[in-house]
Amino acid sequence: MNDRFNTIAGWALGAGIVLLGGTLVTGELFKSERPETMGYPIAGVVEEGAGGGEEAEPPIAHFMQTADATRGEAVFRKCAACHNADQGGANGLGPNLYGVMGEAIASPARGFSFSEALTSHGGEWDWDNMSAWLKSPRNFAQGTRMTFAGLSDPQERADLMLFLNTHGGSLTIPPPPAAAPAEGGDNAAAPAGNEAAPAGNEAAPAGNAAEAAPGNAQ
Repeated sequence: MNDRFNTIAGWALGAGIVLLGGTLVTGELFKSERPETMGYPIAGVVEEGAGGGEEAEPPIAHFMQTADATRGEAVFRKCAACHNADQGGANGLGPNLYGVMGEAIASPARGFSFSEALTSHGGEWDWDNMSAWLKSPRNFAQGTRMTFAGLSDPQERADLMLFLNTHGGSLTIPPPPAAAPAEGGDNAAAPAGNEAAPAGNEAAPAGNAAEAAPGNAQ
């Protein structure tokens, strides 16, 4: 009887040891640690505050210097489903765009039912306003019915605006933006000027020596 009990106890103890060992091994193999960054990234979503160190986009006037109306015509094909730029052309899903450059934003003369977001915006379709609109219609006029996502490439926007301006527009090409002054430019010239002063002072003794020579000769 004792032998049978000892055998059962031995098997039970052995099974416990095996189970404990398996638990320890499994725990090490599938060990879970807290991630450094919580959550999961979502494609296309930029974290708030991210990208703050990116270089600011130059003014659109910079890109207008190299704008090309032929390239702009190719870009306009993205808009052709809703717009046309023909003189006397009919409105479609969007207004006819002939002569729009330089015109008041959401001009009633277009004969188009603009959204309140545009009619209440004010201003004219100058280079800056049109560039901002083409970059992101929703950011330019929140609540607009315009579903176009926008053109992120500033050169494409410049090309497109030049194309539209050649179709009845009244704007002149803006001058290139002024170059930003070099960092510490004014201060950089100061040391050079200061360095020249000693040279002038050094010349004085030489002059005095020359004046003294004739007196000594006499």
